[in-house]
Amino acid sequence: MIEKDQNPLSPHLQIYKWQISSLLSITHRIVGVINILAITLICFWIISLLFGENTYETVKVLLNSFLGKFLIIFLCWTFSFHILNEIRHLAWDLGYGFDLKIAKITGILVFIFSFILTVIFYLIGRNLI
Repeated sequence: MIEKDQNPLSPHLQIYKWQISSLLSITHRIVGVINILAITLICFWIISLLFGENTYETVKVLLNSFLGKFLIIFLCWTFSFHILNEIRHLAWDLGYGFDLKIAKITGILVFIFSFILTVIFYLIGRNLI
């Protein structure tokens, strides 16, 4: 009978090398959950108009705080990232971009352009563009 200590260990986080595709996959799932929560909260905020302008204005004041502005910028990034990664997945569904080199390049581009889109949305929101 073989002892348990003689069996090889499975790869684990200490020796696993992160790849861009696994990082994008995990981030895509987390961002998807954040986005659905954000959409739900935005819908509740809009529904708060039914309870009067005061409730709506209270949320508006909270969003004008530093934390609120940070949250809005963060949500711009999550939506940008999710949309760009979905476009990448759409290309895969059409049969393009499966090559390892292309998959790495498009993964890096998703991250880069999601931040660029966030900056563009911020500048448009501040009427600087």
